[in-house]
Amino acid sequence: MTVDRALLFRLATSRRWEQLVTAAPGGEARAWRAASRYVAGRTRPEAVQATAGLLAQGHGVSVDLFGELVDDPAEADRVRDDYLELAAELPAGDVWLSIDLSHLALDVDPAGAADRLAAVAAALPPGRRLQVGAEDAGRTDAVQGCLLEVAGRGLAHRLAGTLQANLRRTPDDLPALTAAGVHVRLVKGAYLEAAGAYPHGEPTDLAFLRLGARLAETGAPWSMATHDGRLREALLMAVGTVPVEHLFGVRPEVLDELRDRGVPTRVYLPYGPAWFRYWMRRVAESRGA
Repeated sequence: MTVDRALLFRLATSRRWEQLVTAAPGGEARAWRAASRYVAGRTRPEAVQATAGLLAQGHGVSVDLFGELVDDPAEADRVRDDYLELAAELPAGDVWLSIDLSHLALDVDPAGAADRLAAVAAALPPGRRLQVGAEDAGRTDAVQGCLLEVAGRGLAHRLAGTLQANLRRTPDDLPALTAAGVHVRLVKGAYLEAAGAYPHGEPTDLAFLRLGARLAETGAPWSMATHDGRLREALLMAVGTVPVEHLFGVRPEVLDELRDRGVPTRVYLPYGPAWFRYWMRRVAESRGA
């Protein structure tokens, strides 16, 4: 990972950097023009419209209301209510929701976060799931504990969890999720970890392939979320058809080609006013290794 890429990842979590850029004359407008490639919009109607467009193209969708690191349970309750309203307004079709549990105040109110997650999952129509995103390694125990606790309430069929191939602990985490019956989304992992993680590049790529093979052996529902064509094709050849997920705005022509080959596809579709730091992450990732 280059210094520039590492710096950009740190800026992506900096509220001060966001304030500096958006406060500069014309800064927010310029940033939004660049960010809009990766973001469905700032409002729920825009997200609903973008969802309908992707469904019409033959892709599944996972819609996420931007937000993280909430430390006020009352604000987290409002987030839950926003998700309940979003669930009620989405068009019919292969539409899931996606959320980071720190957006539900996991850090300060883990029991409440589980209740909020369960409320949204229970409100989904049959066949839909709520994808719980991966966060930094320091939250992995809390995220997985919350996910498994809610799955144990009889909601496993409404949930999806995320496993990060770059974390050395992931092979040990995998059995609990598959045994619980939640859908598993396999990703490389994009957080900068101080310890317990493989370096970016070949070690993480090999871990991704090994985990994909293990998931296929379990027979559990899973998908791979990657833009790396080599890894994708290697797994498709090795284990057969597996759903593939992309971020909105990243290589959409590849998803169209996969759809035409009969490979199920899903687009992670984020929206909301808190778009700036997500865009910075996309800029950082575009710098490569």
